[in-house]
Amino acid sequence: MSPYYQLLRQAAGAWHDAGEARSIALLVLDEAFGVAAVDVYADKVRHFSEEECLRLENIAAALQRGEPVQYALGSARFCDHCFTVTPATLIPRPETEGLVQMALTAARRLASDRRSSAAPLRVLDAGTGSGCIAISLALALAAEGIAADVEAWDISEAALDVARRNAKVLGAAVRFVHADILALPAGASFDLIVSNPPYICRHERAEMASHVTAHEPALALFVPDDDPQRFYRALAALAHRRLISGGALMVEAHSRYADATAAVMREAGLSDVAVHPDIFGLPRFVSGVWSLREGVSKCKF
Repeated sequence: MSPYYQLLRQAAGAWHDAGEARSIALLVLDEAFGVAAVDVYADKVRHFSEEECLRLENIAAALQRGEPVQYALGSARFCDHCFTVTPATLIPRPETEGLVQMALTAARRLASDRRSSAAPLRVLDAGTGSGCIAISLALALAAEGIAADVEAWDISEAALDVARRNAKVLGAAVRFVHADILALPAGASFDLIVSNPPYICRHERAEMASHVTAHEPALALFVPDDDPQRFYRALAALAHRRLISGGALMVEAHSRYADATAAVMREAGLSDVAVHPDIFGLPRFVSGVWSLREGVSKCKF
């Protein structure tokens, strides 16, 4: 049996429909073995070595167990970078790239507003997981010559281990800190706080794909049904305490509760609060600016 059909058979069935199975098989062949889809369709898949055959069997077995393809591969693409992912970290989603782009735009404007200062921008990614947001921002800012001191928090030491590994492999300067967002850690001020916190209510678990709920870390996914804004209240309080005047808070939010998240930000005293769509047109991101002192220019996003 060809590698493609082996993967197709293992990915199909109870876990994925036929279309998803095809996409997964092609992704695995491309990412893990460098076999392009055009070669699959032309029936020109090269001969696999014994080592490659063993890896193919391991990936196929993981897919048959219902593991997400990213965990089966051990990696996921995000902002044109390849990140190691494990069951200790969420799998980066393509829509979250929009949060990185928003944060990058904000950082550019904040840097422009303080051209006379040699101090680097201070950026926080609160709840970093695999480090995909913090690392992508750090790399993009460095590529544009914008000096930035990027810090990333997570409550999970296992996730931080993965994030540190990703930063080392990708050459990103990020400081990783074991910290709980809900504890509102004290410390220096930030110019920009970015976060993709847990926001799915527990009752929604029944609506989700089993390969997500059975394998991705619940700690990074779910919030109590009676408190869907738990992390956003903490982030707004953190912004109140640790954003510079004119600094920005930007978060990914539940599309059903984005307006409620915006209300939390306004209640905490942030201004210019706005809801932004993701690549699918859903209300996904919320941004706000910390209250300004007299004489400080306003930075809108």
